[in-house]
Amino acid sequence: MAQVVLKDLNKKYDEVHAVKDVNLHIQDKEFMVLVGPSGCGKSTTLRMVAGLEEITAGEIQIGNRVVNDLPPKDRDIAMVFQNYALYPHMTVYDNMAFGLKMRKFPKPEIQKRVQDAAEILGIQELLKRKPRQLSGGQRQRVAVGRAIVRHPQVFLFDEPLSNLDAKLRVQMRVELKRLHDRLETMTLGDRVVVMKDGWVQQVGDPLGLYGKPRNRFVAGFIGSPAMNFVEMTVAESNGALWVEAPGLRLRVPADRVARLGAKKGQSVTLGIRPEDLRLATSSDPAEITTEAVVDVVEPLGSEILLDLKVGQNVIVVRVDPSQRMKVHEKIRIAFIPERMHFFDAQTEESLS
Repeated sequence: MAQVVLKDLNKKYDEVHAVKDVNLHIQDKEFMVLVGPSGCGKSTTLRMVAGLEEITAGEIQIGNRVVNDLPPKDRDIAMVFQNYALYPHMTVYDNMAFGLKMRKFPKPEIQKRVQDAAEILGIQELLKRKPRQLSGGQRQRVAVGRAIVRHPQVFLFDEPLSNLDAKLRVQMRVELKRLHDRLETMTLGDRVVVMKDGWVQQVGDPLGLYGKPRNRFVAGFIGSPAMNFVEMTVAESNGALWVEAPGLRLRVPADRVARLGAKKGQSVTLGIRPEDLRLATSSDPAEITTEAVVDVVEPLGSEILLDLKVGQNVIVVRVDPSQRMKVHEKIRIAFIPERMHFFDAQTEESLS
């Protein structure tokens, strides 16, 4: 493996600026994931690293070597595409061996590499089959195996799970993580890059992005169900700081007063995740609770999602499946103060 460094990377297609000033340092043996909505620049960034797209400006380093002008075959990378790109007339073995044969590897070395990769991926019994005889998950393993046998400096995966059904996606996520751990015994902590409109919004480990999002976009993109957002006004009353909206009034937690105090009389966005709300009890203070009306009940087996009307807003709450709620029922919910997020109404940057 090798480190990958992107410096001020840009890509323009005529008037479309697809990737904007991307700066990333991916360490040797690190597993980094690029996420974001369709059109955010993920695939374009990967294709520039692979050499499949020319860069407009910036620099790409792979293993301390600038590769801007190198063709794909000389970058020592392996890429797994969204559509697998297997040769339909070849067996699994030949698909995995094809790149090595083109590079004139000795036959015993090819056989050893293919057998080793097949064992890692659990596809030894599939080597004589054609792609049409495989399931989606099996085809994905073959595509990964074709990359593994190369022993490249860098693996690139372009949405490798998007063509799989929900169950297979979960299975392949686990298998890709296990594969990473088997290939690299000294692994660094995984990091996630969140992109939007060609810009990198935040880079960090998954729990860091979940708990401390830098802006409203990251907060809403990370986590499922998505974070609730409510537009509110900051107000001072009886020596305390509050955020207010029709049908909702909450006291600002003590550790946020300093940041929100400068916003008195102004609008801010409150963010709260469905799992950071709960049904209120009689012992909960009024300053963290509010009345709500059940609008939709969505039982999911291990949990229930409630769509609640709170004033003019709809808020999603995750509750225990033992709770029995009816549509139009009035309930009280409590906010977990330390889990409340606040964002600037104009810049959408975090105030927390």
